[in-house]
Amino acid sequence: MNATGALGRYGEELAARLLADAGMTVLARNWRCGRAGEIDIVARDGDTVVVCEVKTRRAGGFEHPMAAVTPAKAGRLRHLAACWLERQGVPPAGGVRIDLIGIVLPPRGAPRIEHARGVA
Repeated sequence: MNATGALGRYGEELAARLLADAGMTVLARNWRCGRAGEIDIVARDGDTVVVCEVKTRRAGGFEHPMAAVTPAKAGRLRHLAACWLERQGVPPAGGVRIDLIGIVLPPRGAPRIEHARGVA
């Protein structure tokens, strides 16, 4: 695995722990729907299915991770959420929500984690 892949996996691990600590149940990680793409984390928050996109960056010259979800990316996430629901067969009582977790890793100290709910 290259450095970028390792950084992404680390961020996804932090995000999964954040969701679990918030009382959510992680249902799947790195769930793929053919060529449509991948959902980083699928979780359940009460009766709601949560599709989570995780973006991790090192502090420095890169844009903030939250800026990486463009309108096109949001559209792909909505399509992936529909694929997930279709494969499950039963729609969740609480519907579906798309969240974004942005993680910035400073050179020293704890990661800065932001969880934005219902972004797309």
